[in-house]
Amino acid sequence: MPKEFQSSRPIYMQIVDQIIINILQGKQRRNAKLLSVREMAIEMGVNPNTLQRAYGELERMGVVETKRGQGTFVVDNPNLFEQLRCNMQAEIVGQYVEEMKKLGVSNSEMINLVKSFLEGDAYDH
Repeated sequence: MPKEFQSSRPIYMQIVDQIIINILQGKQRRNAKLLSVREMAIEMGVNPNTLQRAYGELERMGVVETKRGQGTFVVDNPNLFEQLRCNMQAEIVGQYVEEMKKLGVSNSEMINLVKSFLEGDAYDH
């Protein structure tokens, strides 16, 4: 099933993020083989060159390793994945804070909004 992509960010980087999230969630196991570039491209509805670029970025980051003639495999490096989780969390929180500040929301209001959201309360102004 083709995935919906945001136009604000390169597709290959969105694929990189999704593969990392799948690993962090346990949907893609460590030491497991990834689908081939062609198979994954078909599954995601993207050009194989885009997928090749994503796999190349994952390899550069140390998330996967390519074994000649065997395929591309997720590494088993808990420290790397914990660091990636922390980096993604910081990026998401940073985006939230930046956008809320643009709206003129104070730090204490942001904290209260998050608390209300997590508690399932409807936020009314």
